[in-house]
Amino acid sequence: MDNMTVYKKTLGFSLRRLGWDILSFLILGVLCAAGFLIADRATDKGLIGLVIGLVVGIVVLVVLLRWVSYRYKAGQIAMMTRGVTDGTLPDDVIGEGKKIVKERFATVAAFFAVTSVIKGIFREIGRGITKVGESIGGDTGSTVGSAVSTVIDVVVSYLCDCCLGWVFYRKEEKAARATCEGAVMFFKHWKTLAKNMARVFVFALVSLLLIGGVFFGIAFLVFSRFPNWFERFAAEIAEYGVRNSQEIPELLKDPKMLVIVAAAVVGVIVWAILHAVFIKPFVLVGVLRNYLASGISEIPSESSYAALDSKSRKFKKLHAELT
Repeated sequence: MDNMTVYKKTLGFSLRRLGWDILSFLILGVLCAAGFLIADRATDKGLIGLVIGLVVGIVVLVVLLRWVSYRYKAGQIAMMTRGVTDGTLPDDVIGEGKKIVKERFATVAAFFAVTSVIKGIFREIGRGITKVGESIGGDTGSTVGSAVSTVIDVVVSYLCDCCLGWVFYRKEEKAARATCEGAVMFFKHWKTLAKNMARVFVFALVSLLLIGGVFFGIAFLVFSRFPNWFERFAAEIAEYGVRNSQEIPELLKDPKMLVIVAAAVVGVIVWAILHAVFIKPFVLVGVLRNYLASGISEIPSESSYAALDSKSRKFKKLHAELT
């Protein structure tokens, strides 16, 4: 089963997540608008109401998306893993994906405990690389190390998904041991896996220019039709800066520039959603295939764990719990 076939058959998970993303975005927009209008009419301080609406909206989104991520993202990775390793997928991909996730992680807490450890391990490795750069060349080394660390932060999201795929593949092992194996696989085969990460950045850049650019233009045209709103909003921002003795960037106090900023924010948000839904899963299938192949050809042994003990406290702690 080739990458495109696996991608198409598991796309249903992404489409369901998109539905939730759209609903969440609408809820956030409504809460922000409601907070601004209510506070503006009641106390003539609409900006404060907008911030309150934003905070409430973010809390609601975090709760909703946490459950959606558990159900759909994990299910998608589980089915991608089966498609890549077995070469076949069931007719009811969505139902089977949910079933596998439930069997592997009996509770939501168990799922997020494993994913949290995975992210922690890879981020600690990234911080280690940054420190190496700093020790080599002072400020220059620090800049290089920070740049590498930034790249690793992007890569980490893919590695976490791949490591989660390995946890699903190693269903006969406990999730903790499979997580250790997944981290060791990256450490042992990082050169090979790094070569496959070029597609991550190429696809991300192209999709940002195309998707982000299109929706920036659409948002700009829409926002430009409501200049009075942005004049009031810019005035609120300027007043807030004066009242609290804070320096506010000029572009946020200029209604015309504020339209551009708001349109850019919308463009980036929509790009992030659509990239995660449609582009990233396609790239992930290819990266996941190479990642799993590196482990299947040489499943990490207990002796190989020691190499990571000194590089990640989270890994060392998890490793200790296995013995």
